[in-house]
Amino acid sequence: MRSIAISSVNLKPGRLIAALATTMLVLGACTNTTTTPAPSTGASPLSRERIAEILASPDRTAADRTNDVRRKPDQMLAFIGLRLGMVALDLSAGGGYTTELLARAVGPTGRVYGQSAPRDPNRLPPAPSGPPSSPLRLAERTKNQALRHIVTVVQKFEAPVPAEAASNGLDLVTLMFNYHDLGFLGVDRAQMNRAVFAALKPGGIYVIADHSGRPGTGISESGTLHRIEESFLRREVEAAGFKLADEGNFLRNPSDPRDKNTPDPPQPKDEFVLKFVKR
Repeated sequence: MRSIAISSVNLKPGRLIAALATTMLVLGACTNTTTTPAPSTGASPLSRERIAEILASPDRTAADRTNDVRRKPDQMLAFIGLRLGMVALDLSAGGGYTTELLARAVGPTGRVYGQSAPRDPNRLPPAPSGPPSSPLRLAERTKNQALRHIVTVVQKFEAPVPAEAASNGLDLVTLMFNYHDLGFLGVDRAQMNRAVFAALKPGGIYVIADHSGRPGTGISESGTLHRIEESFLRREVEAAGFKLADEGNFLRNPSDPRDKNTPDPPQPKDEFVLKFVKR
C-alpha cells in the first residue's frame, strides 16, 4: 500500500485535524474487505421485486408452485445472491425444480448445468409406465424457450462438472437437500467437493441445503432418516478449501426432534442452508 505522509509545518490546528481525518478515510478504504467477493458477472444481485416476478412467471408448472410452499424460493434466491449472466451448476438436479429457478434468475446471458449421476447398472430401470428418469424430466424443461440455457449433464458425483467449466468456469454451485444421500450412495464426497472448488472462480459460492440431523450422528442416518449433522457437513466442505460465508435460517424449525424421517407430531423438518465461498 502506498505510504501517506502529513507534515504539520505551516498547518494551523484546524487544518491539521482535517488532514488527519482525510488520511484515516483513505486508509480505511484501502483496508476494507467484503465478506463474500462478488462473482465476476459485474451485475447487481437480483432485487426482491425481480425474484417475485420470476416466481409469478405464468409458464411455471403447478407442481413447482406447490413445491414453493415448502421450499420458500423467494428467500432462497435472495440468500444465494443471484446475478444476471452467472454460470451455475445444480448438483443432483433431480427433476429440475431448482435448476429452472436458477436459469430464470441468471437469464439467457447465463448458463445453468443440471447434473445427475449415471444410472446404477445394478439397479433395475424404472417401469415403462413409471415417471421418466431425472435427466429426462430436466431435459423436458429445456423445451421451454425461456429455459434453453439449461444444459443437462449426466456425470458421476466425483467428477460432476463438464470439461469446459471444470477449472474456474463457474460462479455458483448448489446442492439442495441431497448431500445426505451421498452417504448411503457411497459417493467420495471429498473428491466431489474438491472438484467443485476447482470449478468455481475465485469468489464463487457453493450453497448447500439439507435436513438437520442430531448432534453426533454425522451422516450415519442418511439412508434411514434422510438427515445429516450440520457441523459434520460443514467440516467436510471446509476441508476442500471453502470458507463459510453465511447461514440461512429461513427453513429452521427448532421444534423438530430430528429423530424421525417425518417429524412426529407432524411439522416441517428443521433444515439448514449454508453458503460457502472460494477465497
